[in-house]
Amino acid sequence: MVQHPIAEANEFSPFGSFTADDFYAHHSVTHGSEFITNPTGLKIFTQWWIPLPPTKIIGTVALIHGYTGESNWFMQLTAILFAKSGFATCAIDHQGHGFSDGLQNHIPNINPIVDDCISFFNSFRNLHVPDNLPSFLYSESLGGAIALLICLRQRDGKLIGRKYDGMILNGAMCGISDKFKPPWPLEHFLSAVAWIVPTWQVIPTRGSIPDVSFKVEWKRKLALASPRRSTARPRAATALELLRVCREVQSRFDEIDLPFLIIHGGGDIVCDPACAEELYERAASGDKTIKIYPEMWHQLAGESDENVDLVFGDVVDWLKTRAHKAVGGGGD
Repeated sequence: MVQHPIAEANEFSPFGSFTADDFYAHHSVTHGSEFITNPTGLKIFTQWWIPLPPTKIIGTVALIHGYTGESNWFMQLTAILFAKSGFATCAIDHQGHGFSDGLQNHIPNINPIVDDCISFFNSFRNLHVPDNLPSFLYSESLGGAIALLICLRQRDGKLIGRKYDGMILNGAMCGISDKFKPPWPLEHFLSAVAWIVPTWQVIPTRGSIPDVSFKVEWKRKLALASPRRSTARPRAATALELLRVCREVQSRFDEIDLPFLIIHGGGDIVCDPACAEELYERAASGDKTIKIYPEMWHQLAGESDENVDLVFGDVVDWLKTRAHKAVGGGGD
């Protein structure tokens, strides 16, 4: 059974008592990072993790974080897990998130973020991974909607660069739960608010995202300890765009044809598990798997270590099975 590196974290640091470099060495991975400049002139933070010999690279995984997330805190522990399992792994901080430029958590249009992801993931794969090895997307929350948009571009023949062989949707934002949407009548008038004051941070939700995402208290504290994590309310234009993206991807569930694994907490009140189930039922993919974990919350890495290892053991098994199949091998 795999052990997720979060078992070695504490409420102050994802690396626990280690330095970052010692943590990477401890898990037999190398780490690199750089800023890239996107077409609009924003500096975008990117990073990657590569397994050290004797572990052989069997594929690549590109990570896509969620609305309040970043690549450099919780998510990089999952990246390290994938790297030590044989996958060259990369991630990006979206505009306005983490170390990247841009107004914090401001997403008036999702498409430039999708473009940034595709561009960096292509350059990473071209540099680090041979063409014959499979590529996968791993996404969390809003990242799930971004992964679905990338999948739809691939289906429409509009994806630039190498194709993907599958995707993992963790707590995907296929639809925002009614338990967490801004209350009526504000949702009804959101278009007007977003047009008048697009960056206004007064859109209420029905709970604090960390409070309803992380079940284990010390992991919630760790999430809030990140110096780059925002706890501010969503901006008006961002809230409007997230609702629009949900409607767009839901309208095209039938067109999703990439192999995928859905993992979702049955007790998630941020991103509705019913929407993930609808995606599973409607998707055209001939290779699709869904695992709804009863009573788990939105952030599956925020569960007990035992449950985290259960969930991510399923994820690593799914990745390895399809990686070996893609290169003509057998099971793990």
